[in-house]
Amino acid sequence: MKPFTTLTAIAAPLLRDNVDTDAIIPSREMRSVSKKGLADGLFAGWRYAAIGSREPQRDFVLNRPRYAGARILVSGANFGCGSSREHAVWALAEFGFRAVIAPSFNPIFQANCIANGVVPVLLDRDVVATIAAALEEAASPHLTVDLDAQAVSLDHAGAWHFEIDPDAREALLAGRDSIAQTLQLADQIAAFRARDAVARAWIYTPVERTRQAITGDPSS
Repeated sequence: MKPFTTLTAIAAPLLRDNVDTDAIIPSREMRSVSKKGLADGLFAGWRYAAIGSREPQRDFVLNRPRYAGARILVSGANFGCGSSREHAVWALAEFGFRAVIAPSFNPIFQANCIANGVVPVLLDRDVVATIAAALEEAASPHLTVDLDAQAVSLDHAGAWHFEIDPDAREALLAGRDSIAQTLQLADQIAAFRARDAVARAWIYTPVERTRQAITGDPSS
């Protein structure tokens, strides 16, 4: 997972409340369990003129030349609601988004963002509306998300502080997913297992016997 510190990039305003995961990546666009090959289906129901078509819907924000190459998405409340499919975050990330700014997120979607290196930025609805309007009016719709300082800033429009769980912030700054976070404690885990094997040998003995039966090696 790529670390996130500070990102200055084009931000696309999609001010819709209750953007669900089926809108982010329709089920018909999910043809594998891989994280790859999903960007083309991102917002397919809104991005393209018809189902099954790849003809751009010209007025959709991500099809407007002004927002080409956007890496920050600005949206409405309850973003990522609906099903728990992680494909929604995978599609956003593969498309190039590293941060989503909204007044609120579905908790599962928010956790999936953190697990995949996408920063879920919580800001008040009025602030989000201010940012979206400023992006439309600015000469260049660039926005800065500074995770280290926990701030969002826009030239000539202002800067805003946001809160984020300290553990989530640490993981995103370091670029560590949940497995990498756990492996940070590998020495402590090994020490615990060693102590526990002495204190509760009866738990570990059947495991060893099972391993021997599978491998056929009495020394394994």
